[in-house]
Amino acid sequence: MADIEAPLVASAAKPGQFVIVCLKSSYSERIPLTIAGSDAQKGTIRLIWQAVGKSTTELGHLNVGDEVENILGPLGKPTHIEKFGTVVCIGGGIGNAPLLPIATAMKQAGNKVISILGARTKELLILEDEFKAVSDEVIIVTDDGSYGKKALVTEPLKEVCQHSDKPNLAVAIGPAIMMKFCCATTKQFDVPTVVSLNTIMIDGTGMCGGCRVEVGGQTKFVCVDGPEFDGHKVNFDLMMKRMQAYKKQEAQALEEYKKHRCKIGLDK
Repeated sequence: MADIEAPLVASAAKPGQFVIVCLKSSYSERIPLTIAGSDAQKGTIRLIWQAVGKSTTELGHLNVGDEVENILGPLGKPTHIEKFGTVVCIGGGIGNAPLLPIATAMKQAGNKVISILGARTKELLILEDEFKAVSDEVIIVTDDGSYGKKALVTEPLKEVCQHSDKPNLAVAIGPAIMMKFCCATTKQFDVPTVVSLNTIMIDGTGMCGGCRVEVGGQTKFVCVDGPEFDGHKVNFDLMMKRMQAYKKQEAQALEEYKKHRCKIGLDK
């Protein structure tokens, strides 16, 4: 997690939007990260990420005062916020980060907010206290049962949808497979569901086509048409298949980066 000085982005950012981060313009890849919070007065944005590849690992090695050469944003369409009634917010793992500004805005708009937060283990659960501050109810689940209830997020989601006063809207953000099954759950109860997609992305302005997904049988670009879509219309299977396209290259880049750090004595 880091608060990054980016006053122009901070002054314009809205819930649901993201930035493209490029650590070093001469050689770094461009990675999309959803804005987890912003402070227009301080001129900062908050980014929370999980180190899974070379660029996110490198980002985690920055120290206070270090610079990020390029931050492009805010990008994407903001979340549609209004008073729906009851909104259930479902976060999986690092998906809790982009979900928090949305839950906050939904609460400020007068909605009853039920937050379901999931993680593989207690150690990987983030932002619990922040969600408690903006939610009427918070339900915690972990895959291994180390905290909260041992379950997937779909279990309490189904229970919430089964209530006589079922939610008026669901917002799910997390791994693609998690969002897929959340949408399958809410569809049974005709609960409108919004998902935020984080696909392969390069320019973030709709030019490269790398982030294309199929929504309702039509091709959409996550960076300009999204990142939020009607979850009941997203072709998650095709999306997940496309996201595997560069796994080999990503693993190779991370391995080379680790070897380089060991060579120059930064890691053992």
